[in-house]
Amino acid sequence: MVSFTTLYTLLLGLGVNLVSTLPAAQPAPTAPAKLKDRATTCTFTNAASAGKSKTSCSTIVLSSIAVPSGTTLDMTGLNKGTTVIFEGTTTFGYKEWSGPLISFSGTSIAIKGASGHVIDGSGAAWWDGEGSNGGKTKPKFFYAHSLKSSTISNLNVKNTPVQGFSINSATDLTLTGITIDNSDGDTDSLGHNTDAFDIGSSTGITISGANVKNQDDCLAINSGTDITFTGGTCSGGHGLSVGSVGGRSDNTVSNILIESSTVTNSQNGVRIKTVYDATGSVSNVTYKDITLSNISKYGIVIEQDYENGSPTGTPTTGVPITDLTLSSVKGSVSSSATDIYILCGEDSCSDWSWSSVSVTGGKTSSACENVPSGVSC
Repeated sequence: MVSFTTLYTLLLGLGVNLVSTLPAAQPAPTAPAKLKDRATTCTFTNAASAGKSKTSCSTIVLSSIAVPSGTTLDMTGLNKGTTVIFEGTTTFGYKEWSGPLISFSGTSIAIKGASGHVIDGSGAAWWDGEGSNGGKTKPKFFYAHSLKSSTISNLNVKNTPVQGFSINSATDLTLTGITIDNSDGDTDSLGHNTDAFDIGSSTGITISGANVKNQDDCLAINSGTDITFTGGTCSGGHGLSVGSVGGRSDNTVSNILIESSTVTNSQNGVRIKTVYDATGSVSNVTYKDITLSNISKYGIVIEQDYENGSPTGTPTTGVPITDLTLSSVKGSVSSSATDIYILCGEDSCSDWSWSSVSVTGGKTSSACENVPSGVSC
């Protein structure tokens, strides 16, 4: 028997290259691209395409989209980590409906505005002086619902039909540098209920550097915890509000900081309103470094008798207001306005701490009730 070694030697002697006779190695198959690698940036010029293909892109550019009437610019259910950029002018067709015109949801979402962009809510088409209390059915503007660990920055918004940003069931959401200009609605008092930021059932919300001109609350915290509003400028509306609290499924407001902000040419400055004959709680709320000017109704108003448009004048105790701090709240109201008005139920307002509070220029209220110790009305 010929050994393998002998055979190998003979073949070499004959000049046979064993390696060349073996089949060539095949390259390993290329792994399919992950979804995030397939389309880094997608630019859309119509709402339908954006809504259909939104989960195929890691960055979405919404470029000068004209959203059809009765349609939501639907950015809900975005992939984690998606960035969305508004570019050019975004507009909306007219229809009587409840909206919203824009809706977002997702985790670790970054929503931004490109330089020179405008999101025009076309509010003048709906404005009739009645807002959401009657007249035409008007769409809400922007749902920031179920956004988690996300940011909204540098959006330039004008002329919302009614309420602006609805922040609900959101967690760890930061809004920075938002401009909302509804001042066109001041003409003939046509704009109404144009709240800038309405917050409900949310936690870890920070709004910084907002610039608001509107005809209702600059900020309205209806429920939620760990909420900060800082560096804001509010004009033309109803002030910086906690409430109304009560009458909803969630009626708890706690750990609120509203600071370093100005309120001018508005009905109210600092405002807390709890609903008549409702239940809930307002606790650990701080207003700090607030400057007021040309306030037409109340510089500071805290009332436990609220009903939409027509307070009862009789406070109830079901929504106690506790651990309220006002520090360096200063400014002036018009001569026909009231400097400070406090209407609390018996023992339902307690543990208040006020320092460097000075509101002047208006009338002193003779109708305050159950004012906590250390506070003057």
